[in-house]
Amino acid sequence: MKLAAVNRKLGRIETAIDRSIKKGELPGAVLRAKKGELEYNFAFGSAVLSPQRLEVRANTIYDVASLTKVMATASALMLLISDGKVSLDQPVAEHLPPFGERDKDRITVRHLLTHSAGLRPWKAFYEELRDKERKKGEVLCGTPQGKEAILHKIYRSALVHDPGEAAVYGDLDFIVLGELVEVLAGEALDSFCDRRIYQPLGMTDTHFNRLPFESDASRYAATEQCSWRDKILWGEVHDPNAWAMGGVAGHAGLFSTADDVMKFAQEVLAADRGESGIFDATLAQEFFRRQDLQPDSDWALGWDTPTPGQSTSGQYFSPRSIGHTGFTGTSIWIDLDTTMTVVLLTNRVHLLAKKSRFDLRPEIHDIIAEAFSEA
Repeated sequence: MKLAAVNRKLGRIETAIDRSIKKGELPGAVLRAKKGELEYNFAFGSAVLSPQRLEVRANTIYDVASLTKVMATASALMLLISDGKVSLDQPVAEHLPPFGERDKDRITVRHLLTHSAGLRPWKAFYEELRDKERKKGEVLCGTPQGKEAILHKIYRSALVHDPGEAAVYGDLDFIVLGELVEVLAGEALDSFCDRRIYQPLGMTDTHFNRLPFESDASRYAATEQCSWRDKILWGEVHDPNAWAMGGVAGHAGLFSTADDVMKFAQEVLAADRGESGIFDATLAQEFFRRQDLQPDSDWALGWDTPTPGQSTSGQYFSPRSIGHTGFTGTSIWIDLDTTMTVVLLTNRVHLLAKKSRFDLRPEIHDIIAEAFSEA
């Protein structure tokens, strides 16, 4: 009887996703949910609408966008801190001297991880590079020179508030952290993460796609029709600044499947219990703890935590939950107390409306929580 109730409630997920598809909010989705022995797997709709229609499959690879921040950059820093290469409250400029210009020498690793460094949240660096390309007739976007130019712009930038004064979510913090990882590790962010995280966890479909992307795209979900790149993005990073940096950046650029994201999530749970073969338990618990550097900030270290009444995780995830979303339509939420984990991958920007609030995320999380509570 209990199983019937669980299945009945989970059946509402297909209705919710089908409704979102008909409203033009997304073409399809892959969903993974797990709580103890309970598991739910779902794939529905289209991965690609144009240049050809392809159905979503369980192993469809998505541009996970800002999930890069936690699945790559923050996790890489956990390892490097464990290795003794850096500490959370160490000024970043001690390892990246040019970053210390214009009063940024006070910014610590913790500031960047909590979006409280005082850097502006975002800037269209790719547009500046494209303008320079047109004027000088040289290629910068997607090259090492383009990446260096963006880093130089951030290094020379002024603060918009004092470090620790406020928490404002943005990409520039993690662009800097991505570079910090490379300097500390002595290797590229993508190779470090593959060697230390993805390979050990068997995440064989998790990777960055360096530019130019020339591989078979048939397993990928496509993203938007890019007006200035003059093509549908399919296997090529959606984020324009990550694209200008060559496809590998600390804030965006990672591609993955729902199965691989779930493998990562289960290792996060193992780390919190002190059972991870990769992450140190004490350090992991610090990364997963809401930092409370500012009274109104919900940020842990790299990870978001539920905001009462307005979280993308819905209403049932406990305060000791961590998660993140990606602009392309992706999300991961992990309840460290109940072990409930939900991975939702969509490509909501693919030829569809982008002004929607995308209320599907909290709705899906609530349906799963209610269904699993019946078991």
